[in-house]
Amino acid sequence: MKKMSEQNLKDAFAGESQAHMRYILFAQKADEEGKSNIARLFRAVAYAEQVHAANHLKALGEIGTTVENLQEAIGGENFEVEEMYPAYDAVAKLQNEKGAIRSIHYAIEAEKIHAAMYTEARQTAKEGKDIEIGDIAICSVCGYTAEGDSPDACPICGVSSSRFEKF
Repeated sequence: MKKMSEQNLKDAFAGESQAHMRYILFAQKADEEGKSNIARLFRAVAYAEQVHAANHLKALGEIGTTVENLQEAIGGENFEVEEMYPAYDAVAKLQNEKGAIRSIHYAIEAEKIHAAMYTEARQTAKEGKDIEIGDIAICSVCGYTAEGDSPDACPICGVSSSRFEKF
């Protein structure tokens, strides 16, 4: 693929991905305000944006085997933990941005767990097997991730187990 088309698809993927997430969050807000049909509209269009993002990533040839995809995910998580979030954290602290500091702290701590989980899954996938995993509990406040039951209190942000989502 020519460089300009490749970069355009990467930019489009980023934009569509952000729109998807933004619309999901807008739908949650509409639900909170009792506007269920507007929430449904946001979710429907969010799905369309997801389809667009998926098409762009496929056209870029960036969806590989499960082992390759896990390696890509590990690389992304490690980049966030080792480079991206530490740099963002330094700027947030320099500027005394309390909300940004908290948000970055939540993300970096959860990303460490994600990298470890993906690393374990990759090793199993390299053996041609699927992982054995129980419920996955995610803190809806900070993204802390645990296998099995939710902790009584989130070890990152301290909220109760009632704030966890199960997958």
